[in-house]
Amino acid sequence: MRSPIRARRLAGTLVAGLLLGLAVAPPAAAAPTRYEAESATVSQGAVESNHSGFSGTGFVNGDNVAGSYVEFTVTAAGAGTATIAIRYANGTTDARPSDVAVNGAVVSAGRAFNGTGNWDTWATSTLTAPVKAGSNTVRITSTTAGGTPNLDYVDVEVATAGTDYQAENAAVSQGAVASNHAGYTGTGFVDYDNVVGSYVEFTVNAPTAGNYGLKFRYANGTTADRPMDIAVNGTRVSAGLSFPGTGAWTTWVEKSVNAGLVAGANKVRATATTAGGGPNLDRLSASAPSDATPPTAPANLRAVGVVKPTSVDLAWDPSTDNVGVSQYKIYNGGNVLMTVGGNVTATTLPGLTPNTRYVLSVLAYDAAGNASQGSNNVDLTTPPSDDTQPPSTPAGLRATNVAAGTVTLAWNASTDDIGVTGYNVYRDGVKFATVPDLTATADGLAPNTAYAFAVEAFDANGNLSPRSAPLTVRTTGTATGGDPVYDRDVTKLDLPWGVTFLPDGSALVAERDRFEIVRVTLAGQKTVVGKVSEAVTTSGEGGLLGLAVSPNFATDHYVYAFHTAASDNRVVRFKYENGRIGAREPLVTGIAKNKFHNGGRIKFGPDGLLYVTTGDAQDGNNAQNLNSLNGKILRLTPTGAGAPGNPFPNAPRVYTLGHRNPQGLAWDSRGRLWESEFGDATLDELNLIQPGKNYGWPNCEGRCGNSAYVDPVQQWSVAAASPSGLEIVNDWIYMAAVRGQRLWVMKITGATTDTPRAFFNGRWGRLRTVVKTPDGGLWLTSTNNDKNGGTPTVLDNAIVRLKFAGG
Repeated sequence: MRSPIRARRLAGTLVAGLLLGLAVAPPAAAAPTRYEAESATVSQGAVESNHSGFSGTGFVNGDNVAGSYVEFTVTAAGAGTATIAIRYANGTTDARPSDVAVNGAVVSAGRAFNGTGNWDTWATSTLTAPVKAGSNTVRITSTTAGGTPNLDYVDVEVATAGTDYQAENAAVSQGAVASNHAGYTGTGFVDYDNVVGSYVEFTVNAPTAGNYGLKFRYANGTTADRPMDIAVNGTRVSAGLSFPGTGAWTTWVEKSVNAGLVAGANKVRATATTAGGGPNLDRLSASAPSDATPPTAPANLRAVGVVKPTSVDLAWDPSTDNVGVSQYKIYNGGNVLMTVGGNVTATTLPGLTPNTRYVLSVLAYDAAGNASQGSNNVDLTTPPSDDTQPPSTPAGLRATNVAAGTVTLAWNASTDDIGVTGYNVYRDGVKFATVPDLTATADGLAPNTAYAFAVEAFDANGNLSPRSAPLTVRTTGTATGGDPVYDRDVTKLDLPWGVTFLPDGSALVAERDRFEIVRVTLAGQKTVVGKVSEAVTTSGEGGLLGLAVSPNFATDHYVYAFHTAASDNRVVRFKYENGRIGAREPLVTGIAKNKFHNGGRIKFGPDGLLYVTTGDAQDGNNAQNLNSLNGKILRLTPTGAGAPGNPFPNAPRVYTLGHRNPQGLAWDSRGRLWESEFGDATLDELNLIQPGKNYGWPNCEGRCGNSAYVDPVQQWSVAAASPSGLEIVNDWIYMAAVRGQRLWVMKITGATTDTPRAFFNGRWGRLRTVVKTPDGGLWLTSTNNDKNGGTPTVLDNAIVRLKFAGG
């Protein structure tokens, strides 16, 4: 901001950044260490308590002679610059100048300690000086016969070299470096212009990628908040961060936010969002959070009162934390719906859709970003509203791809007074698809045959629009070789998640919530061959997940699995011999788990190495932290060690980072790895994986055009996809979508794909895994009813076989 009238800035030059600051109120600092004068070494003076307002048990009244002193012993964790705030009182009208020395060297000669009005009024004089690691002395010595002022304490805050960035050395837009308000560090501070968009941009060097604590030291002498957007490498990490008044322009405090940084240079920009501009900004400090203890899980999440069509009142029991709970996040499945403060344990959740099922949970987070485990689930369905108005008729129905057995359709969005929920698509008057977006593919068609298509929109109350005018399309006589065609049902299981084929052509299938491994033949015969008894559910996405047969199975008989255990997620292996699985051998442990975002896909690549996807465990900080195995793709040897050639020497198992909940893995004909990934509330991703690259989460979701991160090749709304399994056959990509309830199909062209097309829309519900079979087809699994570790009497999820058109 423009602090009051720049023309009134104090004249004179303040030398070497040693600055005098007078404040009639006790100073506010973020986390300095306080050293009381009554505990210091005193020469020619006494500890007294006859004047009010002091800290601790008293203050030092120095004798009225030149050479009386108080010497404090202060400790620094590392060498750096110390900000030293000296609290004093001077009830006379004369200055009581004193030399301030650090480790025997005078750093401020004849420093003026001016009168404060009376002996009960305390002020603060602030300076900076270099300190060494360990013990340091700070001595305040009178230089005149008047002696020192009364000394209460010194507050010392040490900025380790390399972690502090002065605002006056940063890039400034619509602001100026000033020095007319005391108490700053360095040689000045930045005075923002009073306009929206004025900013200061720091270049912060991080030794490794990870989540860092960013602290902005500022002063705001007004009573109005001066909020700013904080962005890292072009991506906003905190919108409208509050910078409230500090009481005076000479009172400096710190504001903290956590953000993921990449290894090397990062651009951290603080931009004013109101016409008041930003506060006076002194410096930015960057440090890794030291608190590694997460809060306890919130308990007893419950709906309070009547569930309404668009809202519900929720309450839960508070979590506990060693430092303090900073915020709670309310989830629907794995997607964040709302964030509230750490002191809030009851709230109204707005913005719900009528006549819709929600599975709600809540997690607690502390200031360092550590996430608790998830609460209990609350499963509810909002009632219908009183809306009776149907959406408008969909317009612009058109064919975007026509082959011998398929027609892909697209249309323009309808409008509705409340909101369009989805579309029903018809072929010759018979509904064949229900979709959440503006495309669907009709399959199983006859060559050289005309079909009439139409589409209608519906809202959450089931109000139907009129159908569009029919569109007649004639199929071609030539099949598209990569288009999938339904062949037959294989079998039904509880919740088939991981699928891997044995050399004899049969498959091992992981039942996520039963923790069983089932052998299924190509003809559909099934046999339970064992149970991973160490696996547990998370009442969400955890359990027995990925499976992979060893490339050397003929000789070693190993099968690899990813499962949730009592304390973590882990990769294990066991032998499959004589129709039974053996004891599990843990290979990788310590992968954090949570209710959602566990990852869990494992596959051997063309290089014979094991690739593993790990979710962020509902803590986005993990994805940018190379000290965490979460939010990563791991590349391992068959014994679980980091593979040779991995890109991060200090994180030997990590292949890529910046993932939220990576799922499918598959390789193309050129040996390139592709990956599918669940987004948060906005965009899902298909990524082309490059070793050592950062895929942006939590700083990016979908394409963000930031050179620090790799943009996805394709992206979808989370309602249209929520992708899980991935397979590639002859450079055709097949991606199973859970929430979107369809199989997305696309052809690789260079480093991208053609336009994705949606097959089997809603036919089998939520699609989990797609895998190529030894007999030249695809198996596709559905996982519609999560049993959370139960053993239902009805096995109602399918494995179906697909074949290829013209094949």
